[in-house]
Amino acid sequence: MKPQSSRFYLSLAIAVIICDAFLIYRVTKQAPASTTTQAQITEKNQATKATTAKKTTDSESTTMQTPIDWQKSSETKPYPDLDQVNDFWVKVDLKKNRTYLMSGDKVIYTMYSSGGSYHHDEETGKYESYTPTGTFYIEPERGDSFYNASLNEGANNWVSFKDHGIYLFHSVPTDASGNYNVKEAKKLGKTAASHGCIRLSVPDSKWMSENLKTGTKVVING
Repeated sequence: MKPQSSRFYLSLAIAVIICDAFLIYRVTKQAPASTTTQAQITEKNQATKATTAKKTTDSESTTMQTPIDWQKSSETKPYPDLDQVNDFWVKVDLKKNRTYLMSGDKVIYTMYSSGGSYHHDEETGKYESYTPTGTFYIEPERGDSFYNASLNEGANNWVSFKDHGIYLFHSVPTDASGNYNVKEAKKLGKTAASHGCIRLSVPDSKWMSENLKTGTKVVING
């Protein structure tokens, strides 16, 4: 067999060098592109999360700024059918001015409410609501309306949760003629205002009076 010339080996060596250089170039060229693509994906994901968070914040802000109509139900969806609700109870948050209809740990309906105004308790040295806090149970006493002459105030659609007719869920207040006190009604869901009862919108109070069964648990947090 005829031996290969030195020119042949030189050509082969040059070809190998060119091939290696091309591979190095491809790796070097493609690596930044791959890194850039991953960075772009990460940046896009972060932007998406930020947008979602902003939408959530904006939505909550809009909800809080929505005017409260004491003549309407607090939510646009229907009230729950209690025959279809497991472990039903009522939670009142005095500081948030909200009353929650609960199914176990899940909130199934939220009502605007106003509990007792705050006063300075000389024994504890703290400002406390006139509404008692703790766990109570709906009592048999309930009715369409009442009027307390000593307070010059009444309400509609009431149901008792403590002391058999003393502490109630009821509508925004009425005067001696049975007309709603609009000035007081406008406080609903915004600030504590009552003498100890839990005020609700007119439709919400009617639903509570008609649907809360005797013995339903009520938890009130200060």
